Amino acid sequence: MKRNLFFSMLLALAFTSCKKDKQITTDPVQGSSELDKMRDSLYQYAKEEYLWYDAIPNTFNPQSYSGSSDLTALQSEIDAISQFKKNPTTGQAYEYNAAYPGESKYSYVDGGEAATSIGGTGGDFGFALTYVATNDLRVRYVFPGSSAASQNLVRGYKVTAVDDASVTLTTGTSTDPALVAINKSLSNNSIKLTLQRPDGTSFTTTVSKTTYTINPVIKYKVVTTTSGKKVGYFAFSRFTTLDNAKTKIDEAFNSFAASNIDEIVVDLRYNGGGAVETSEYIANYMVPASKNGSTMFTEYFNDKLQKGDYPFLAKKYSIPAGYFNQANNTYKFAKVGGLNLSRAFFLVTGSTASASELLINNLQPALPQGVQIIGRTTYGKPVGFFGIPLGNKSQYDVYLAEFESQNSAGKADFYQGMVPGSNFAGADVADDVTKDFGDTSEGLFAKALNFIDKGNYATAGLQTLSLQSTSEKNQLRNANIVLDVKQQFSGSVHTKDLKRLQK
Repeated sequence: MKRNLFFSMLLALAFTSCKKDKQITTDPVQGSSELDKMRDSLYQYAKEEYLWYDAIPNTFNPQSYSGSSDLTALQSEIDAISQFKKNPTTGQAYEYNAAYPGESKYSYVDGGEAATSIGGTGGDFGFALTYVATNDLRVRYVFPGSSAASQNLVRGYKVTAVDDASVTLTTGTSTDPALVAINKSLSNNSIKLTLQRPDGTSFTTTVSKTTYTINPVIKYKVVTTTSGKKVGYFAFSRFTTLDNAKTKIDEAFNSFAASNIDEIVVDLRYNGGGAVETSEYIANYMVPASKNGSTMFTEYFNDKLQKGDYPFLAKKYSIPAGYFNQANNTYKFAKVGGLNLSRAFFLVTGSTASASELLINNLQPALPQGVQIIGRTTYGKPVGFFGIPLGNKSQYDVYLAEFESQNSAGKADFYQGMVPGSNFAGADVADDVTKDFGDTSEGLFAKALNFIDKGNYATAGLQTLSLQSTSEKNQLRNANIVLDVKQQFSGSVHTKDLKRLQK
């Protein structure tokens, strides 16, 4: 079963959840068993906090959902709840996910693991995989200090086998035999990889899950185009908390300011999100000084929460009056640094989600010439949520989609993802995993540089794959979304604080 975490949680809530405070007050519903109580309580929370609570029928039977464990039973219930509210634009549920039909795209339950990576601590292999063709699986990034780095993995290396099994796709869906086998291997504490270097030589190595400190700034540099324009390139892997990310972000943007860059290219192609405070901070570096103090975005909760009608949530948190009102959930730009940019270029894929999409959406109306999106259609999640502890020992955290984030123009219309090249042809291009980040000949970056010099995307870029049909594009996009579930945290963790009640 997939567990997409894409988009927003509340930062302080998520981290408090991770601590697993055993003194939290018990759930509102008492059942004949602990699982019955949790299933009934989950339903009550959904009827109170869920953004689309009005579509949940009163005849819904929480105890009819089961699984191989309490966690899977609860997730099965969430999956059912998530499919009731239909998006009139598509006719599908708002939480419909093509890669996992019938399962929730946004809402989920976990055992408290979600907050770890956004805090700046990696507890994984330190690398990620991506398909560039149905028979071509590549290492797409490697984090410094990780096991993958110590085993000399490099972005662009071709993976020819995982635990001695074939990696060739047949369908690209969650039931594809290759993806099933790879995801099983990624769930283990170690994984055997057979890799091929660019020179054609091969080697086999074993990578283990280890603990390490995450540096979210993969690379930054300043390049000069053929026409003499200075371009800042900024590759950002995930929105860790500002405490962890701020020094590295400052270092990059101070370098851009010192070089007096004319344009900026932000590479978010694998960034599934993280802390909203960090997304806001980067936006404040990029926004013009003239927008200081103006609206960046607003979060809209359901009418019950805005009216203060939340008796069950009040058993978990001390909630100030008006906490969920629109006025208290409108966020302003606070300009940082001396950059005065008129536009921004974003490099994206189907793995770009949540806080990444929030950054793009917030800057679109704030920059005089808007933003340009290059790559593949993003994941699509303009909604967010905060964690609710569940269980008599708060052993689980429930994240139900609870608010929609709209930019200053009132836009949040990317449930199906942000589409590259909506204004200019040629920006819809496959990821070029054969080149390193910041390489000026890498397909997506080359597209941006070409546009900066010539005003079009027509001739720039080197692609590793020429797709002949939309179905092939979708197959690879869906396959890579499936891989993302096992490879990295994805979500957008907000900064507002609620104080948990104790017995």
